[in-house]
Order: sequence, then C-alpha cells, then structure tokens
Amino acid sequence: MVLNIIIAIMWMFLQESYTFPTFLFGYFIGILLLLVLQRFIPDAFYLRRAINILKLVKLFIKELLLSNIEIVKLVYKPKLNVEPGIFTLPTVLKSDWEITLLANLITLTPGTLSVAVSDDNSEIFIHAMELDDIEESIKSIKETFEKAIMEVTR
Repeated sequence: MVLNIIIAIMWMFLQESYTFPTFLFGYFIGILLLLVLQRFIPDAFYLRRAINILKLVKLFIKELLLSNIEIVKLVYKPKLNVEPGIFTLPTVLKSDWEITLLANLITLTPGTLSVAVSDDNSEIFIHAMELDDIEESIKSIKETFEKAIMEVTR
C-alpha cells in the first residue's frame, strides 16, 4: 500500500498537478503496476485483504438480518417453543485476535452467545436460543464466519 501511495505521489510530481484527481489517477496506475509485477513481490496483493474484509462485513450483515428474522418468528409464535442449549464449537483459528473476532461475531448475531473459550483456544462454548441440530449449527459457523476470518487473516 505504501508503495502504491509513493507511485501516486510521483505521478503527481511528474504531472505538476497537485489535485486529488491526479493523485487518484496515479493511485490506479500504481495498482496496475503492482498487479503486473505481483509475481516479483513476496507479499500478497493488499487489496485482496481489503476485499476479504468487505466480504466478511457483508456476510455478518446478511447473517445478522437472517437471524433477526428467525428470532422475530420465534418470539411472535402463539406458544413459545424453544429448545435452548450450550454446544461446543471446535475451531482451527489460532491467534487470540481471530478467536476474539469469531466469538464476537457469534455473540452479535441474535439467538447465539459465546459463553467461554477453552484454555487451549481450540473450542468455543456457545449458548443458542434454538438448538435443533448441533452439527448443522457447527457446520454453519465453520463455513461462514470461521472461513471468512481465515480469508482475512491468512
């Protein structure tokens, strides 16, 4: 990213125009140069991580809206028939940051609450308001939030 900004500033100096459109055009030239020279640069292209972060935010908003709809359906039933419970989610996430992010995403989604994390950070204990199928709940979290977090951090 720093290299891209340097290229944009150099473009501004070469054009002798110090306006935002000139900087923006130079920034896009820098992105194109980084894409062309990507095989010579050891790090991953930085915009990939930004795109993955946006995908994670989009996923969270989608899951938030869907779970809110499910909770409203449960609450407005004439007879409240829920089966709450606690289950264990095994996780492959290693860093404290990744595990904290996953636990917070689970807690912020209505109907679920991260209760605790095991001492070795390999499991998260989750309380669910409606516990129909534990395996399906685990699979859903692993295929959505955990996968998206790994795409952002690795």
